[in-house]
Amino acid sequence: MSLEESRKKLTQMPEMSLARAEALPHSLCPGCGIGTILNTFLRAMHELEEEGKLDSSKLVVISGIGCSGRISGFVKTDSMHTTHGRPVAFATGVKLARPELNVWAFGGDADLFQIGLNHTLQAARRNIDIKVVMVNNFNIAMTGGVPTVTTPPKAITKYTPRGWFERSFNIPKLMASAGATYVARWTTAHVFQLKQTFKKMALRKGFSFLEVVSQCPVLFGRYNKFRDPWSMVDYFMKMSRVVKGPQYLEEAAIEFGKPILVGEFVETEAPEYTETIYEAEGVVRK
Repeated sequence: MSLEESRKKLTQMPEMSLARAEALPHSLCPGCGIGTILNTFLRAMHELEEEGKLDSSKLVVISGIGCSGRISGFVKTDSMHTTHGRPVAFATGVKLARPELNVWAFGGDADLFQIGLNHTLQAARRNIDIKVVMVNNFNIAMTGGVPTVTTPPKAITKYTPRGWFERSFNIPKLMASAGATYVARWTTAHVFQLKQTFKKMALRKGFSFLEVVSQCPVLFGRYNKFRDPWSMVDYFMKMSRVVKGPQYLEEAAIEFGKPILVGEFVETEAPEYTETIYEAEGVVRK
């Protein structure tokens, strides 16, 4: 089958109607979890459109720099591939200018919580109506496997052969404390739950945050006894513990050998920033 035939066959699948055929085949490493995340997201948005709950012409996907930054290039919607650490800042601008749009920001652990940490925290504090998805593969893979703020303690990387000695961020707790009104975490082993969470986030008002724990077999897994993607996905499935509620935030940090807490940690309501601004300025939203 030729490349063109493969692209045509893919886009003829109803659930892949939002995939950008000309961007395929993808440029991700073999076994990368980002493909699973992208596939699940596209299926979720298609289902919502089929149910009459979403208009894909009002869907905007924004990403930054890094492996997950490529996501915006694979979707057939309005999209922006922005600078490193700035997807949330661009998403904020889009939402304020066009409040009727359904705005998503995808980024990696470094993009959103190292280079772009302040933007992520401020958007959560404001409760602006954007949906932020962090792909957590425990390292900055595009630059060769550099450790980052989510690298688990004692993990081996190309640059830390004796292990990583820093504590990692407890991402769900950090987002909850910043004011996010929805905080969830799943792994690439939880595709059904991922799809349902994408659908819920698309229909929510306010700042929604999802952490997706993902395998990176080429630049992280091979240094930590996960020689192939399946072994890491199997580890996620065996070590995951499904929880619900903010009482689990204190123990949500990820450490190898300990349970990975997954599920919904926060689901509350608060005034949404864009609506507050427009009301204060006396602007009538269409």
